[in-house]
Order: sequence, then structure tokens, then C-alpha cells
Amino acid sequence: MGESERQSSEVETETEGGEESADVESDPLELFFDLVFVFAFTRVTAFVSHHHSWAGLIRGVALLAALWWAWVTYSWLMDTAPTESVLSERVVVLTATALMFVAALAVPQAFGDTAVLFGVTYFVVRALHVGLSVRTTHGRARRRFLGLVPGFLGGPALLAAAGFAGEPLRSGLWVAGIGVDYGALAIGGVAKFDVHVEHFVERYRGIVIIALGESILAMGFTVAETDPQLPLRIVVAAFLGIVYVAALGWLYFDYVTLAAEEYFVGLEEYERGVVARNSYAYLHLPIIAGIIFVALGLEETVAHVSEPLGPISAVALYGGTALYLLGQNAFRVFDVGSVSVLRLLVAGAVCLSIPLAADVPALLALVGLVVLAITLVAVETLYSPLRRAVLED
Repeated sequence: MGESERQSSEVETETEGGEESADVESDPLELFFDLVFVFAFTRVTAFVSHHHSWAGLIRGVALLAALWWAWVTYSWLMDTAPTESVLSERVVVLTATALMFVAALAVPQAFGDTAVLFGVTYFVVRALHVGLSVRTTHGRARRRFLGLVPGFLGGPALLAAAGFAGEPLRSGLWVAGIGVDYGALAIGGVAKFDVHVEHFVERYRGIVIIALGESILAMGFTVAETDPQLPLRIVVAAFLGIVYVAALGWLYFDYVTLAAEEYFVGLEEYERGVVARNSYAYLHLPIIAGIIFVALGLEETVAHVSEPLGPISAVALYGGTALYLLGQNAFRVFDVGSVSVLRLLVAGAVCLSIPLAADVPALLALVGLVVLAITLVAVETLYSPLRRAVLED
């Protein structure tokens, strides 16, 4: 038995009693890898802020989708492989972390001057993941993973090729690359893939915290750059922004994610890979995207407190909120089997309010969202049957 196999035997997914024996907490290597994505998310916000147009918004979504899939693939790898304890594997992950940082540096001009740098470094990051996954899997698990390799390398290869192409070919290669990459996991199948459920869920909670933290960083840096004297209107906007981010976090962490975890843990082993793919890899993207858009909207709000947000920033702030709520509802439907009608109504109301939010002062638009979010939190906390059932278990 090789070193990797010996280490893998120490982190078996299931005990005979059916309970997980893997450590729930993320190890230092995972946390260090995640730190790069704090920076990467800020770069996506900076990209859309700099390219303040509908095309810039769409390209920002594409960049986020690429970064998200890099995180997803490594999170799955580090959930099942002993990357912290095996020296060679730790070195590979640290190398990928450094390259991911370089790719993040290139994000603001990923469709311009640094397109080649972004595409090539991103491809190498993903190729390292494929190589390490092949090394750390054996037998049936390796054969299953090899079925995903064409998509996991083909998609990033198209993004790398896009760096050398001009428009409109570059945009076409981006669309194709993301489609191939995401489609590989859908077509290749993930039934019976190993998942350490509690650790896996904890990793996704962590990345949501990172995205929420990026919102705080975006506001903080913008306030510091806008007016270091901190006039009252900016202080009020920043305070309300933090309250709003806290409310968004409450809506994710208070009970929905706990109910989903209960369902996840109760599944048979062969079903867990499907839930990991659908509920976490796929359906957490709109949740993360919603937070990143909200971060952009909050950044614009504190920068222009007394001015109207305008259509793009209003779509970011209000549309991001709606996307966040709809993503959570989709997550809840797939895992819990029920829909929050209240969240659907709030998401609809937020979408309908976008034209108004674009025309009123930014601070007033933020006040409206904060009131709505606090009301939603209060009603669910006091009256949600699902919350009551989850917390009583």
C-alpha cells in the first residue's frame, strides 16, 4: 500500500455504524487555499465596477463561474484526499494556491491585457487538480474520475485558448469552456462518489462566509477611498450595509443549511454524490453570485450615498438579493423538498423594485432593502415551521 493509500485509510467516510468518522473541521491547508478566494472575489467585484456596463456584468458572471468551479473541484478533492498530511500532495495544493492567486491578479483585465495570463494560469491550476485527483484515487473511484477528465481539462483549455483570441471568438470560447466544464459533472455522473458529509457541508458554509466577508471588505475599502473624514451619511450607509450583510448571513445559516445537512447525512452513500453536485456545486453558485452582486451594489452605495444607483448598480444590489434568495430556495427544494413562499414573494418584490431603486438616492434604496431583510428574518425566526422542526431535533 502506497503512502497516499495508507493516509486515505485513516479518513474512511463511514464507520460500520453508518456515522461519519472524518474530521468535520477544515484543515489549515484548506483554509489557506480559501484565502485566495477572498481576494479573487474582490477582483470580480472590481472587474464589474471598472467595466460598469451590461457586458461587464455578464463577463463578471463568467469570471465568477470559472473561479467557483476551481474552488468546487479542489474542495471535493480535499474532502476525500489527505492533502494536508501527505507532503507531496500538500506541495501540489500550495502550488495551485499560488497560481490561483496569480489568476486572481489577472481578473480585472481577464478579457483584455491579461487574458493570456489568466487563461494559462487557470488551466494549470485545473490540470494540477486533475493530476492530484488521479494520484489519490484508486480502482473504481479512479475510473469514475477519469470519465470527468475530458471536461475538467477541456473547459479550462478553451478558456486558455480564449486568451489568444480576439472578439467575438474570445467570448464564444468562454461560453463553450464554462459549458464543457460544468457539463462534465452532469454528464459524467457522480453517484457513489465519496463525500464526508459534515466536512463537505462545513466547507460550503465557509465559502459563503468568505463571500459575505468580501462584501464587508468592498464597503470598507470604498469608504476609505471615498472620504476618510467619514461624514455621517457615509457612516450610516456603511452601518446599514453591515446590518444587511448580517441579515443575508442569518437567512443562510439560521436553519435552511441545517435542514439540508440533516437530509444529506440521512442519504445512502450512493446518493450523496448527486446531492453534493446538485445542491452544493451547482446551486451554491447563484447564492455566491448573489452575494458578490450585493457587494458591488453596497460598494456603489457607500461611494455615492446621495446619488441614484442607476440601473446597473440597482440590478446588482436588488437583483443580487433576489438571486441569493432564489438560490437558497432552489437549494431548499432539492434537499428539504419544500419551498419558502415568503422568500419567493420577497424575491419577486425586490425584482419589481429595481426601477425605483435605480432612481432614488442610494442610501434610501439601501434602507428599503434593510427593512425588508430584517422583516423577513423576524417573520421566519418567529413563525417558520421548518425552522422550529430543525432546531427542535
